[in-house]
Amino acid sequence: MKRKISIPILSAVLIITVAAFALRACQTAKSDVAFQTTPVTKGNISNTVTATGTIQAIKTVAVGTQVSGVISKLYVDFNSVVKKGQILAQIDRTPLLASLDQSKAQVESAIADLNYKKATYERIKALYEKKLIAKGDYDQAVLNYEQSKANLSNANSVNDRNKINLAYATIYSPINGVVLNRAVDEGQTVAASFNTPTLFSIANDLTQMQVEAAVDEADIGQVKLGERVEFTVDAYPDLKFKATVTQIRLQPVITSNVVTYTVIMQAPNPEQKLMPGMTANANIFVDEAKDLTIVNSKALHFTPDSKLMTSYMKQHPQADKARIERSLNSKAKSTSDDGTGNKPVTLWVKRGNEISPVKVVTGVTDGINIEVKSGVKEGDQVIFAMQSAAEMEAETTTAETAKSPFMPQRPRSRQTTK
Repeated sequence: MKRKISIPILSAVLIITVAAFALRACQTAKSDVAFQTTPVTKGNISNTVTATGTIQAIKTVAVGTQVSGVISKLYVDFNSVVKKGQILAQIDRTPLLASLDQSKAQVESAIADLNYKKATYERIKALYEKKLIAKGDYDQAVLNYEQSKANLSNANSVNDRNKINLAYATIYSPINGVVLNRAVDEGQTVAASFNTPTLFSIANDLTQMQVEAAVDEADIGQVKLGERVEFTVDAYPDLKFKATVTQIRLQPVITSNVVTYTVIMQAPNPEQKLMPGMTANANIFVDEAKDLTIVNSKALHFTPDSKLMTSYMKQHPQADKARIERSLNSKAKSTSDDGTGNKPVTLWVKRGNEISPVKVVTGVTDGINIEVKSGVKEGDQVIFAMQSAAEMEAETTTAETAKSPFMPQRPRSRQTTK
Protein backbone atom coordinates (compact mmCIF):
# COMPACT_ATOMS: atom_id res chain seq x y z
CA MET A 1 0.00 0.00 0.00
CA LYS A 2 2.88 2.33 0.86
CA ARG A 3 4.49 1.54 -2.47
CA LYS A 4 1.37 2.61 -4.35
CA ILE A 5 1.25 5.98 -2.54
CA SER A 6 4.94 6.74 -3.15
CA ILE A 7 4.64 6.53 -6.95
CA PRO A 8 2.17 9.47 -7.35
CA ILE A 9 4.24 11.52 -4.91
CA LEU A 10 7.43 10.94 -6.87
CA SER A 11 5.59 11.75 -10.10
CA ALA A 12 4.31 15.03 -8.68
CA VAL A 13 7.74 16.00 -7.42
CA LEU A 14 9.21 15.20 -10.83
CA ILE A 15 6.59 17.29 -12.64
CA ILE A 16 7.13 20.23 -10.30
CA THR A 17 10.89 20.00 -10.78
CA VAL A 18 10.62 19.91 -14.58
CA ALA A 19 8.18 22.83 -14.55
CA ALA A 20 10.55 24.84 -12.35
CA PHE A 21 13.44 24.18 -14.70
CA ALA A 22 11.29 25.07 -17.73
CA LEU A 23 10.10 28.27 -16.09
CA ARG A 24 13.66 29.22 -15.18
CA ALA A 25 14.80 28.45 -18.72
CA CYS A 26 12.05 30.64 -20.16
CA GLN A 27 12.95 33.47 -17.83
CA THR A 28 16.60 33.08 -18.72
CA ALA A 29 15.85 32.97 -22.45
CA LYS A 30 14.01 36.24 -22.20
CA SER A 31 16.79 38.80 -22.39
CA ASP A 32 16.72 42.10 -20.53
CA VAL A 33 18.49 43.76 -23.50
CA ALA A 34 16.92 44.53 -26.87
CA PHE A 35 18.95 45.21 -30.02
CA GLN A 36 17.98 47.06 -33.16
CA THR A 37 19.70 45.74 -36.26
CA THR A 38 20.11 46.54 -39.93
CA PRO A 39 20.96 43.94 -42.59
CA VAL A 40 24.08 43.73 -44.71
CA THR A 41 22.92 43.82 -48.34
CA LYS A 42 24.14 44.12 -51.91
CA GLY A 43 23.66 47.50 -53.56
CA ASN A 44 25.09 50.48 -55.36
CA ILE A 45 26.70 53.61 -53.95
CA SER A 46 26.91 56.89 -55.82
CA ASN A 47 27.77 60.50 -55.02
CA THR A 48 26.36 63.30 -57.13
CA VAL A 49 26.87 66.99 -57.77
CA THR A 50 23.70 68.95 -58.44
CA ALA A 51 23.51 71.75 -60.99
CA THR A 52 20.87 73.77 -62.79
CA GLY A 53 21.18 74.64 -66.46
CA THR A 54 19.45 75.43 -69.72
CA ILE A 55 18.80 73.04 -72.58
CA GLN A 56 20.14 74.19 -75.94
CA ALA A 57 20.73 72.83 -79.40
CA ILE A 58 24.31 71.68 -79.93
CA LYS A 59 24.74 74.09 -82.84
CA THR A 60 22.60 77.16 -83.46
CA VAL A 61 23.36 79.52 -86.36
CA ALA A 62 22.13 83.12 -86.55
CA VAL A 63 21.42 83.92 -90.20
CA GLY A 64 21.73 87.61 -91.08
CA THR A 65 22.12 89.84 -94.11
CA GLN A 66 25.01 91.90 -95.43
CA VAL A 67 22.87 94.19 -97.55
CA SER A 68 20.09 96.60 -96.66
CA GLY A 69 16.67 96.53 -98.20
CA VAL A 70 13.05 95.50 -97.93
CA ILE A 71 12.12 91.85 -97.37
CA SER A 72 10.15 91.04 -100.48
CA LYS A 73 9.56 87.33 -99.86
CA LEU A 74 9.80 84.81 -97.03
CA TYR A 75 10.03 81.12 -97.86
CA VAL A 76 10.16 79.61 -94.35
CA ASP A 77 8.45 80.10 -91.01
CA PHE A 78 8.93 79.02 -87.39
CA ASN A 79 9.76 75.30 -87.01
CA SER A 80 10.39 74.88 -90.74
CA VAL A 81 12.82 72.06 -91.55
CA VAL A 82 15.43 73.37 -93.98
CA LYS A 83 18.34 71.97 -95.98
CA LYS A 84 21.70 73.53 -96.54
CA GLY A 85 21.51 75.95 -99.50
CA GLN A 86 17.73 76.29 -99.34
CA ILE A 87 16.34 79.81 -99.95
CA LEU A 88 15.01 81.36 -96.75
CA ALA A 89 14.12 84.89 -97.83
CA GLN A 90 14.49 87.39 -100.67
CA ILE A 91 15.43 91.08 -100.30
CA ASP A 92 14.13 93.54 -102.90
CA ARG A 93 16.69 93.51 -105.73
CA THR A 94 15.61 96.72 -107.51
CA PRO A 95 18.14 99.14 -105.95
CA LEU A 96 20.87 96.52 -106.14
CA LEU A 97 20.21 95.95 -109.86
CA ALA A 98 20.35 99.70 -110.45
CA SER A 99 23.72 99.90 -108.70
CA LEU A 100 24.97 97.00 -110.79
CA ASP A 101 23.86 98.67 -114.04
CA GLN A 102 25.60 101.86 -113.01
CA SER A 103 28.84 100.07 -112.24
CA LYS A 104 28.68 98.28 -115.59
CA ALA A 105 28.40 101.63 -117.35
CA GLN A 106 31.40 102.92 -115.42
CA VAL A 107 33.40 99.89 -116.50
CA GLU A 108 32.53 100.50 -120.14
CA SER A 109 33.45 104.18 -119.80
CA ALA A 110 36.76 103.25 -118.20
CA ILE A 111 37.49 100.82 -121.03
CA ALA A 112 36.85 103.51 -123.65
CA ASP A 113 39.00 105.98 -121.80
CA LEU A 114 41.77 103.43 -121.50
CA ASN A 115 41.70 102.70 -125.23
CA TYR A 116 41.94 106.42 -126.01
CA LYS A 117 44.77 106.98 -123.51
CA LYS A 118 46.61 103.96 -124.79
CA ALA A 119 46.45 105.15 -128.42
CA THR A 120 47.62 108.63 -127.40
CA TYR A 121 50.45 107.17 -125.40
CA GLU A 122 51.68 105.00 -128.29
CA ARG A 123 51.54 107.93 -130.72
CA ILE A 124 53.48 110.28 -128.42
CA LYS A 125 55.95 107.57 -127.64
CA ALA A 126 56.79 107.17 -131.33
CA LEU A 127 57.31 110.95 -131.69
CA TYR A 128 59.40 111.07 -128.51
CA GLU A 129 61.65 108.31 -129.80
CA LYS A 130 62.27 110.41 -132.93
CA LYS A 131 62.92 113.40 -130.66
CA LEU A 132 60.15 115.37 -132.29
CA ILE A 133 58.41 116.31 -128.97
CA ALA A 134 59.59 117.36 -125.55
CA LYS A 135 60.04 114.86 -122.72
CA GLY A 136 57.37 116.62 -120.65
CA ASP A 137 54.74 115.79 -123.24
CA TYR A 138 55.81 112.17 -123.21
CA ASP A 139 55.65 111.97 -119.39
CA GLN A 140 52.13 113.42 -119.41
CA ALA A 141 51.00 110.76 -121.87
CA VAL A 142 52.45 108.02 -119.68
CA LEU A 143 50.66 109.43 -116.61
CA ASN A 144 47.33 109.61 -118.39
CA TYR A 145 47.69 106.04 -119.62
CA GLU A 146 48.50 104.63 -116.16
CA GLN A 147 45.66 106.54 -114.54
CA SER A 148 43.26 105.15 -117.13
CA LYS A 149 44.31 101.60 -116.29
CA ALA A 150 43.79 102.27 -112.57
CA ASN A 151 40.36 103.75 -113.25
CA LEU A 152 39.34 100.62 -115.14
CA SER A 153 40.55 98.39 -112.29
CA ASN A 154 38.55 100.46 -109.79
CA ALA A 155 35.43 100.32 -111.98
CA ASN A 156 35.73 96.54 -112.22
CA SER A 157 36.03 96.27 -108.40
CA VAL A 158 32.89 98.32 -107.87
CA ASN A 159 31.06 96.22 -110.43
CA ASP A 160 32.15 92.97 -108.74
CA ARG A 161 31.03 94.26 -105.37
CA ASN A 162 27.61 95.12 -106.76
CA LYS A 163 27.33 91.60 -108.20
CA ILE A 164 28.10 90.15 -104.76
CA ASN A 165 25.57 92.43 -103.07
CA LEU A 166 22.97 91.31 -105.55
CA ALA A 167 23.74 87.71 -104.66
CA TYR A 168 23.44 88.58 -100.95
CA ALA A 169 19.85 89.70 -101.60
CA THR A 170 18.91 86.02 -101.62
CA ILE A 171 19.24 84.50 -98.11
CA TYR A 172 20.24 80.82 -98.04
CA SER A 173 20.36 78.34 -95.16
CA PRO A 174 23.97 77.60 -94.17
CA ILE A 175 23.13 74.25 -92.51
CA ASN A 176 20.56 71.49 -92.32
CA GLY A 177 18.26 72.13 -89.41
CA VAL A 178 15.08 73.63 -87.98
CA VAL A 179 14.11 77.31 -87.89
CA LEU A 180 13.84 78.24 -84.22
CA ASN A 181 13.17 81.94 -84.73
CA ARG A 182 12.09 84.24 -87.57
CA ALA A 183 12.81 87.88 -86.69
CA VAL A 184 11.42 89.59 -89.83
CA ASP A 185 8.22 89.80 -91.84
CA GLU A 186 7.56 90.51 -95.49
CA GLY A 187 7.74 94.24 -96.21
CA GLN A 188 10.07 94.93 -93.29
CA THR A 189 13.21 96.96 -93.97
CA VAL A 190 16.51 95.59 -92.72
CA ALA A 191 19.58 97.79 -92.40
CA ALA A 192 23.01 96.17 -92.58
CA SER A 193 25.30 98.59 -90.77
CA PHE A 194 28.00 97.79 -88.23
CA ASN A 195 25.91 95.03 -86.62
CA THR A 196 24.53 92.41 -88.97
CA PRO A 197 20.79 92.01 -88.24
CA THR A 198 19.66 88.47 -87.40
CA LEU A 199 16.85 87.27 -89.63
CA PHE A 200 16.64 83.58 -88.61
CA SER A 201 17.98 81.29 -85.90
CA ILE A 202 18.51 77.74 -87.11
CA ALA A 203 19.33 74.71 -84.92
CA ASN A 204 21.13 71.96 -86.74
CA ASP A 205 19.73 68.80 -85.02
CA LEU A 206 17.12 68.68 -82.26
CA THR A 207 17.58 64.93 -81.73
CA GLN A 208 20.85 65.78 -79.98
CA MET A 209 20.69 68.49 -77.32
CA GLN A 210 23.05 69.84 -74.70
CA VAL A 211 22.63 71.15 -71.17
CA GLU A 212 24.63 74.24 -70.27
CA ALA A 213 24.78 74.05 -66.47
CA ALA A 214 26.40 76.20 -63.79
CA VAL A 215 28.45 74.20 -61.25
CA ASP A 216 29.58 75.79 -58.00
CA GLU A 217 33.31 76.29 -57.51
CA ALA A 218 33.21 74.01 -54.44
CA ASP A 219 32.02 71.08 -56.61
CA ILE A 220 33.77 71.69 -59.93
CA GLY A 221 36.86 69.72 -58.84
CA GLN A 222 34.81 66.52 -58.71
CA VAL A 223 33.36 66.88 -62.20
CA LYS A 224 35.23 65.03 -64.96
CA LEU A 225 34.71 64.50 -68.67
CA GLY A 226 32.61 61.45 -69.52
CA GLU A 227 30.72 61.30 -66.22
CA ARG A 228 27.11 60.15 -66.32
CA VAL A 229 24.33 62.69 -65.78
CA GLU A 230 20.63 62.37 -65.04
CA PHE A 231 18.35 65.39 -65.22
CA THR A 232 14.70 66.36 -65.14
CA VAL A 233 12.70 69.18 -66.67
CA ASP A 234 9.53 70.80 -65.39
CA ALA A 235 7.58 69.73 -68.49
CA TYR A 236 8.10 66.03 -67.66
CA PRO A 237 8.69 65.81 -63.89
CA ASP A 238 8.31 62.00 -63.83
CA LEU A 239 10.90 61.38 -66.55
CA LYS A 240 14.66 61.18 -66.10
CA PHE A 241 16.81 62.09 -69.07
CA LYS A 242 20.39 60.91 -69.51
CA ALA A 243 23.42 62.94 -70.55
CA THR A 244 27.22 62.86 -70.54
CA VAL A 245 29.68 65.56 -69.51
CA THR A 246 31.46 66.65 -72.70
CA GLN A 247 33.05 69.99 -71.77
CA ILE A 248 34.18 71.88 -68.65
CA ARG A 249 34.78 75.52 -69.50
CA LEU A 250 37.61 77.29 -67.71
CA GLN A 251 36.10 80.77 -67.86
CA PRO A 252 34.50 81.54 -64.48
CA VAL A 253 31.08 83.15 -64.22
CA ILE A 254 30.81 85.55 -61.27
CA THR A 255 27.34 86.61 -60.14
CA SER A 256 26.92 88.49 -56.84
CA ASN A 257 30.34 87.24 -55.68
CA VAL A 258 29.32 83.64 -56.39
CA VAL A 259 31.73 81.82 -58.70
CA THR A 260 30.44 79.07 -60.97
CA TYR A 261 31.80 77.23 -63.99
CA THR A 262 29.90 76.21 -67.09
CA VAL A 263 29.65 72.48 -67.73
CA ILE A 264 28.31 71.19 -71.05
CA MET A 265 26.41 67.88 -71.05
CA GLN A 266 25.30 66.21 -74.25
CA ALA A 267 21.87 64.55 -74.11
CA PRO A 268 20.18 62.38 -76.76
CA ASN A 269 16.68 63.56 -77.65
CA PRO A 270 15.24 60.97 -80.05
CA GLU A 271 11.61 61.77 -79.19
CA GLN A 272 12.35 65.53 -79.26
CA LYS A 273 10.66 66.07 -75.91
CA LEU A 274 13.48 68.38 -74.86
CA MET A 275 13.14 71.87 -76.28
CA PRO A 276 15.65 74.75 -76.36
CA GLY A 277 15.36 76.99 -73.34
CA MET A 278 13.98 74.39 -70.88
CA THR A 279 15.44 74.43 -67.37
CA ALA A 280 17.27 71.21 -66.43
CA ASN A 281 17.88 70.05 -62.85
CA ALA A 282 20.90 67.79 -63.23
CA ASN A 283 22.66 65.24 -61.03
CA ILE A 284 26.24 64.55 -62.11
CA PHE A 285 27.44 61.14 -60.88
CA VAL A 286 30.98 61.96 -59.77
CA ASP A 287 31.53 58.72 -57.85
CA GLU A 288 29.66 55.52 -58.65
CA ALA A 289 30.18 51.85 -57.78
CA LYS A 290 27.84 48.89 -58.31
CA ASP A 291 27.17 45.48 -56.71
CA LEU A 292 28.86 46.29 -53.40
CA THR A 293 28.39 44.78 -49.96
CA ILE A 294 26.86 47.68 -48.05
CA VAL A 295 25.46 48.50 -44.64
CA ASN A 296 23.72 51.53 -43.20
CA SER A 297 26.30 54.05 -41.96
CA LYS A 298 24.59 54.44 -38.58
CA ALA A 299 25.93 50.98 -37.60
CA LEU A 300 29.46 52.42 -37.69
CA HIS A 301 28.62 54.94 -34.98
CA PHE A 302 27.11 52.40 -32.58
CA THR A 303 28.78 52.22 -29.15
CA PRO A 304 27.42 49.54 -26.77
CA ASP A 305 26.18 50.64 -23.36
CA SER A 306 28.48 49.13 -20.74
CA LYS A 307 25.72 48.46 -18.18
CA LEU A 308 23.47 46.80 -20.74
CA MET A 309 26.40 44.76 -22.05
CA THR A 310 27.17 43.56 -18.51
CA SER A 311 23.56 42.46 -18.16
CA TYR A 312 23.71 40.75 -21.54
CA MET A 313 26.89 38.81 -20.68
CA LYS A 314 25.34 37.62 -17.38
CA GLN A 315 22.39 36.18 -19.26
CA HIS A 316 24.64 34.67 -21.96
CA PRO A 317 27.58 33.00 -20.25
CA GLN A 318 28.56 31.43 -23.55
CA ALA A 319 29.43 34.89 -24.99
CA ASP A 320 33.08 35.68 -25.63
CA LYS A 321 33.41 38.11 -22.73
CA ALA A 322 37.09 38.76 -23.21
CA ARG A 323 36.61 39.72 -26.86
CA ILE A 324 33.65 41.96 -26.07
CA GLU A 325 35.50 43.71 -23.24
CA ARG A 326 38.59 44.27 -25.43
CA SER A 327 36.40 45.82 -28.11
CA LEU A 328 34.63 48.07 -25.60
CA ASN A 329 37.95 49.26 -24.16
CA SER A 330 39.46 49.93 -27.59
CA LYS A 331 36.32 51.78 -28.64
CA ALA A 332 36.52 53.99 -25.57
CA LYS A 333 40.16 54.87 -26.22
CA SER A 334 39.89 55.40 -30.00
CA THR A 335 38.98 58.68 -31.57
CA SER A 336 35.77 59.11 -33.53
CA ASP A 337 35.80 57.71 -37.04
CA ASP A 338 33.32 58.26 -39.83
CA GLY A 339 34.09 54.90 -41.39
CA THR A 340 35.71 56.23 -44.55
CA GLY A 341 39.20 56.03 -45.94
CA ASN A 342 39.57 52.22 -45.82
CA LYS A 343 40.24 52.32 -42.05
CA PRO A 344 39.39 49.20 -40.00
CA VAL A 345 36.35 49.83 -37.85
CA THR A 346 34.17 47.70 -35.60
CA LEU A 347 30.69 46.46 -36.38
CA TRP A 348 28.60 44.55 -33.85
CA VAL A 349 27.02 41.53 -35.52
CA LYS A 350 24.03 39.69 -34.07
CA ARG A 351 23.59 36.01 -34.90
CA GLY A 352 20.60 34.56 -33.09
CA ASN A 353 20.94 35.56 -29.44
CA GLU A 354 24.69 36.03 -29.67
CA ILE A 355 26.45 39.27 -30.50
CA SER A 356 30.10 39.76 -31.33
CA PRO A 357 32.36 42.63 -32.44
CA VAL A 358 33.78 42.25 -35.95
CA LYS A 359 36.62 44.26 -37.46
CA VAL A 360 35.73 45.38 -40.99
CA VAL A 361 37.35 47.43 -43.74
CA THR A 362 35.12 50.07 -45.31
CA GLY A 363 35.16 51.74 -48.71
CA VAL A 364 33.11 54.37 -50.51
CA THR A 365 30.07 55.98 -48.91
CA ASP A 366 27.22 58.23 -49.96
CA GLY A 367 26.48 59.45 -46.45
CA ILE A 368 23.67 56.94 -45.93
CA ASN A 369 25.22 53.59 -46.85
CA ILE A 370 28.85 52.52 -46.81
CA GLU A 371 30.77 49.75 -48.56
CA VAL A 372 32.09 46.94 -46.36
CA LYS A 373 35.02 45.23 -48.07
CA SER A 374 35.64 42.47 -45.52
CA GLY A 375 34.49 41.10 -42.17
CA VAL A 376 30.76 40.57 -42.85
CA LYS A 377 28.67 39.00 -45.57
CA GLU A 378 25.29 39.62 -47.15
CA GLY A 379 22.45 38.74 -44.79
CA ASP A 380 24.29 39.46 -41.53
CA GLN A 381 22.39 41.54 -38.99
CA VAL A 382 24.42 44.48 -37.68
CA ILE A 383 23.47 46.32 -34.49
CA PHE A 384 22.93 50.08 -34.63
CA ALA A 385 21.15 50.62 -31.29
CA MET A 386 20.45 48.85 -28.00
CA GLN A 387 18.21 49.48 -24.99
CA SER A 388 16.65 47.63 -22.12
CA ALA A 389 13.74 45.40 -22.97
CA ALA A 390 11.59 47.28 -20.46
CA GLU A 391 12.26 50.58 -22.21
CA MET A 392 11.45 49.10 -25.60
CA GLU A 393 8.24 47.50 -24.28
CA ALA A 394 7.21 50.82 -22.71
CA GLU A 395 7.86 52.69 -25.96
CA THR A 396 5.87 50.10 -27.91
CA THR A 397 2.96 50.27 -25.45
CA THR A 398 2.96 54.07 -25.60
CA ALA A 399 2.92 54.06 -29.40
CA GLU A 400 0.11 51.50 -29.56
CA THR A 401 -1.91 53.40 -26.95
CA ALA A 402 -1.56 56.63 -28.89
CA LYS A 403 -2.96 54.94 -31.97
CA SER A 404 -5.77 53.08 -30.18
CA PRO A 405 -9.26 54.30 -31.16
CA PHE A 406 -10.60 53.25 -27.73
CA MET A 407 -8.42 55.67 -25.77
CA PRO A 408 -10.16 58.93 -24.80
CA GLN A 409 -9.14 61.80 -27.02
CA ARG A 410 -8.90 65.45 -26.14
CA PRO A 411 -12.11 67.12 -27.31
CA ARG A 412 -11.75 69.45 -30.26
CA SER A 413 -12.66 73.08 -29.78
CA ARG A 414 -15.93 74.14 -31.31
CA GLN A 415 -16.52 77.43 -33.03
CA THR A 416 -19.90 79.03 -32.49
CA THR A 417 -21.27 81.20 -35.24
CA LYS A 418 -23.69 83.98 -34.42
